Amino acid sequence: MYILALNCGSSSLKYQVFDADTKRAIVGGNVEKIGLPDSFITQKYPDGSKDKKETPMKNHNEALNEVLLMLKKASVDMNEIGGVGHRVVMGGSKFASSVEINDEVMRAINEWKDLMPLHIPASLMGIESARKTLPNAKQVAVFDTAFLQTMPEYAYRYAIPEAWYKNLGVRRYGFHGTSHLYVSKRAAAMLGKPANECNLITMHIGSGASGVAIKNGRAVDTTLGMTPTAGLVMGTRPGDVDAGALLYVMEKLKLTPEQMTKHLNKDSGLLGVTTCFADRRDVEANKDENPACKLAIEMESHMVKKYIGAFMAELGHVDALVFTAGVGENDDFLREKFCEGLEELGIKLDREANRNALARKGVDEAIISTPDSKVKIMMIATNEELVIVEDTIAIMNGTYNADHLKMNYSFSKAR
Repeated sequence: MYILALNCGSSSLKYQVFDADTKRAIVGGNVEKIGLPDSFITQKYPDGSKDKKETPMKNHNEALNEVLLMLKKASVDMNEIGGVGHRVVMGGSKFASSVEINDEVMRAINEWKDLMPLHIPASLMGIESARKTLPNAKQVAVFDTAFLQTMPEYAYRYAIPEAWYKNLGVRRYGFHGTSHLYVSKRAAAMLGKPANECNLITMHIGSGASGVAIKNGRAVDTTLGMTPTAGLVMGTRPGDVDAGALLYVMEKLKLTPEQMTKHLNKDSGLLGVTTCFADRRDVEANKDENPACKLAIEMESHMVKKYIGAFMAELGHVDALVFTAGVGENDDFLREKFCEGLEELGIKLDREANRNALARKGVDEAIISTPDSKVKIMMIATNEELVIVEDTIAIMNGTYNADHLKMNYSFSKAR
């Protein structure tokens, strides 16, 4: 039996097919530029080979149909797909764990489309398409916010009129929870300690970025907020900004909420500072000639270190600082910048180990701190798809536990 993991973005679709018995990926790929005439799909195989197909895909329904055709080409029997796990970016306070999808769950997800206008409609379309094309497969929603729902009220509440919280649900939710869950389990295994005895700071840094403070295995705080625009400086999102400043700009420039949403999600962050680069590789390549690129790096590093310090104060004792996601796994330069000056806090980076710990060179995880570092520093390549698959299998088998500390995840074991 196979399990299909689907991750629908606003204009993309990532997929992986896993063998349910071995929990190993057998094939996967990406669909990019959905809705544009030059959309394409790239299928990747375990041996490193790729198969690319360029074809117009107007929406996620057409994209999933193309995915299924590509899977058939790879000799995947559609009748053998017993479950489909969907990454859903927002579950609010209603969903603190993964759930089997039914009409009630679909209605609940739909309630968040105004807050997440790019992601939720794409997820709903992907789910509906999977339900139609794979009617015999069990559909499971794995929420990006679920891992963060253990935050205490004093951490997730905003100091705003209570009616906004009660009637509109305005509070901190956090995102990237599936990634933070995975690396927290791996970090505990690398430390040789039970997850419920570990205090961790996990930094998921890709185009989007978030940090999470984890106490005794449970999330207690995060950098992100009600939307993915808060906290750390990101590729095109600003991170923390004074709300009053945003209102000032809206008034002066006569911006609508829709226009401001676009600016905060697409025009800010590294792109906003440099005016031309959203990708860290481009920013770093131009840092010596372009003062704006140098400034952007300093701004991002400042904010990461600021939150590391804040989380350390919150946790009291920290076992490990973990870097993951595209930048966290592959950018040794930025990891070094993030750790600079933290030696007095017990965070000491081993520069040579850091340079060698690159996921793009086949390193899945590594300790990159010096032997005398009080806090271990780790690079762990995330695997959100494996979390999705194992949650889906457990729900199908009736062995799923909503408390992730009581789930028997395969990746929580020492290698």
